[in-house]
Amino acid sequence: MADFLGLMKQAAELKSKMEAMQAELDRIEVEGTAGGGLLTLKLSGKGEVRAAHVDETLLRPDQKDVIQDLIIAAAADGQRKLQTLLQERMQALTGGLPLPPGLKLF
Repeated sequence: MADFLGLMKQAAELKSKMEAMQAELDRIEVEGTAGGGLLTLKLSGKGEVRAAHVDETLLRPDQKDVIQDLIIAAAADGQRKLQTLLQERMQALTGGLPLPPGLKLF
């Protein structure tokens, strides 16, 4: 019975830590870049785009296709960085134990 109570206590602690991590996602920001820094996007910990910067050298009508490609590349870069950051934080939170299948932070 003591093992069960200890397990329940650990589960409650993990739940509390997960709730704190959820709240922290709103404060986390990562930056995705493309074109050697000509285009940057800032993403929240939940993957929402918060800001964008386009270098003035790209602001010409003949650069439309380039800008579109750079937006996609910067978003993908930001998502990769965000996933790496979240994985690192989750490992620290769970002591290296993997999350159960289907359990996601966002």
